[in-house]
Amino acid sequence: MAVSGDVKLADGTILTEAMMDEIAEQMEKGIIPGKPGRILIAPPGRPRISEEELVSLAFKVPRSQREAIDCAAAERNQTRSEFLRAAVEAALASA
Repeated sequence: MAVSGDVKLADGTILTEAMMDEIAEQMEKGIIPGKPGRILIAPPGRPRISEEELVSLAFKVPRSQREAIDCAAAERNQTRSEFLRAAVEAALASA
């Protein structure tokens, strides 16, 4: 049973505070526990793009337009989503 301060992992494993302290001490000494290739601490997620709640927006376009969007985004070193967000912002700013 997990107690306050303990962490229950997705697979049901419980890490006690003492276990986490031991792992932290080992890592500070340069000893990385676990198997090679296994991520023990997940990297931070994607950076926030807004303080507001985000909602999904989906719509269909002809394949040729999608390809043109992808090319334009690549020319600007952007993802498709980044490109489309910028296009929406520009359109709303001029509206």
